[in-house]
Amino acid sequence: MKITRRTFIKRTLASAAALIGINAFGYSYARYMEPNMLAVRRHDIEHGKIPQHFHNFKVLQFSDTHVGFHYELDDLERLVEKMNQEEPDLILFTGDLVDEPHTYSFPPRLIQILKRLEAKQGKYWIYGNHDHGGYGTEKIRDVMVQSGFQLLQNEHTLIENGSASFTLAGVDDIMLGKPDLERTLENAPKESFTLLMVHEPDVALEYQHYPVDVQLSGHSHGGQVQVPFFGYLVTPPFAEHFVEGHYPLVNGFNLYVSRGIGTTRLPYRFMCRPEFSVFQLKSTL
Repeated sequence: MKITRRTFIKRTLASAAALIGINAFGYSYARYMEPNMLAVRRHDIEHGKIPQHFHNFKVLQFSDTHVGFHYELDDLERLVEKMNQEEPDLILFTGDLVDEPHTYSFPPRLIQILKRLEAKQGKYWIYGNHDHGGYGTEKIRDVMVQSGFQLLQNEHTLIENGSASFTLAGVDDIMLGKPDLERTLENAPKESFTLLMVHEPDVALEYQHYPVDVQLSGHSHGGQVQVPFFGYLVTPPFAEHFVEGHYPLVNGFNLYVSRGIGTTRLPYRFMCRPEFSVFQLKSTL
C-alpha cells in the first residue's frame, strides 16, 4: 500500500508521541512506583554446624534505608510494621541508616519507630559508609543505642538458645571505617556456625578464606536500576562483583547481598524492587 506524505508524517508523530508516553510512564514508574514495591526475599540456610536448637530459627536482615533521601519516617514506620509481622528471632541491620547525617535533623520519632522492632534474641547492627560519612558516626550510634540495637564493630557475640549457640560477628565499614576481621573473630569458637555482617559485599573475595560460614551485606542497592541486556546501571565501589542475591563461594562460604530499602544519588528503582531478607536456619544434625 502506498503511503502518502501526510500519512507518513501522522504515523511518525504518533510513534514519537507513543515513545514520549512510554518514557514518561517509565520515569513515573521508576521514580514513584517501584521504590514503594517492597519485596521479602526468603532463604533457607542449611549447615551441619547449625545446632538443632536453632532449627527454623528466623533471622531478618534489612539494609540501606537512607532516611532523608526520598525515604521518610512514614515509609520507615510502614517498613517496621511489615518486618514485625515476620516475628523474627533475630534482627540485623547492615548499615546506611540516614543518607546525609550532616544535614539530617534526627527527630525523636526516628528512635521511636526503630524501638518498635521486636526480636526475641535481640537487634544488632553495623556501620555503613553513609553512617560514618558527614560526621555521622556518633549521631547514628546514639540513635541505634537508644533504639535498642547493639553495635558489632570489629567484634562478635554468641547468640544462645538453651545450651547451644552460634557466632554473630560484624566488621566496621570497609570504605570509611577501620575494618579488622582478625580482631572481629578473635577468640570466637572455631567449631561454631559463624554469621558475619559486612556492609560492602565485595570483600567476600578475601573473607571467604576465613572461618566464616555466611556473610550478609547490603550497600549495592541491587544496582538500583537494571537495564535488560545491559545489567546493573549503578554499582558503587566494593559492590561491583556481587550485587544481589546468593553467591556460593569457596570453602562452603555463602554470601547474601540485599538490594536494600532506600535509594541514594538518584531516587529511582527499575527492575530492582526494595527488599528485606528473611533467613531460616536449618540444622542438618
